[in-house]
Amino acid sequence: MNSMIPECKSDFFEGTEKLLEMWFTRKDADVSICDLRDIPREKLDVVLKLVKCEVISFSQNDDIDAYVLSESSMFVSKRRFLIKTCGTTTLLSCVEPLLYLVQLYTNFDEVEDVFYSRKNFIRPELQKAPHGSFEEETRILSQLFPKGGAYCLGRMNQDCWYLYTTNSPNCGRLVFQEDPDQTLEIIMTELDPDVMKIFTKDECSSAEEATKRSGIDELLPNVFVDDYIFDPCGYSMNGIMKDGSYMTIHITPEPNCSYVSFETNCPMTSYRELITRVLNTFRPHKFVVTLFANEESVAAGGHKDVQSACWFNSYRRQDIQFCKFKNYDLTYAHFTKFPS
Repeated sequence: MNSMIPECKSDFFEGTEKLLEMWFTRKDADVSICDLRDIPREKLDVVLKLVKCEVISFSQNDDIDAYVLSESSMFVSKRRFLIKTCGTTTLLSCVEPLLYLVQLYTNFDEVEDVFYSRKNFIRPELQKAPHGSFEEETRILSQLFPKGGAYCLGRMNQDCWYLYTTNSPNCGRLVFQEDPDQTLEIIMTELDPDVMKIFTKDECSSAEEATKRSGIDELLPNVFVDDYIFDPCGYSMNGIMKDGSYMTIHITPEPNCSYVSFETNCPMTSYRELITRVLNTFRPHKFVVTLFANEESVAAGGHKDVQSACWFNSYRRQDIQFCKFKNYDLTYAHFTKFPS
């Protein structure tokens, strides 16, 4: 098998994303007058400059605004702000300015939940402060959200996944009725070089071609796709659905650091078939899967699918952990190809 990807074979890029998700509410629980999408676009552009990225494409429907970034993606809906950035971006530098903008433009007066997560970096020494270590990130987040907690799932000396979350008790305040919510993330590494070639300008002249040749367009039905292929290699896409759900995929195809992430909040009673389609599309050697779901979600039973799967086709489970937070349950699992 020819594993050389032209012009990308010797470069290193940290595909591993930092992911920040924030939910907002009001102390009186009346969010009818609130909307995060009221923050002006030019103000968001300023925030993104602090993170060291910029918008390269935009799509929207009645429920969600979706931004393809120079380093990954951002989604803004009525109560949720989600941004994930790769490379050496400084994601946590946006938190304080964003909180200020929310207060100034949206009528929200309280942060309901915060989730910051990432897989361990391939080369953490290349990251800019405060992202050189999870301990440093935790210190910053603890200053902003003192009631939060830091967690590490998986093997700290191998593949692992870090999480900082508030998800804390509401201390007797009025509580907004929980929206059904769920998030599936599949983080894949050491991918098939023949698949990765598709995501280079030498193989595909357009993002649309890469999306169709790879089969990304068939992963979920009825998705409006906004995709982008980088020069000389790399790929990002956002997909939005009429019900306000999203999917997003980001691909670093370089052979020495190949990485693909897939994420969606599309509600399903079982994600087994979707996970299988994703694995068949990208053919990784290793992958981590995380599933968040609250009790109101139809995906609440999906944890059992992941927890009962000692094997996913030819992938053998190495680790599995389950966490029960106040509003969400979380399952983490790590699989590797067998035989390796």
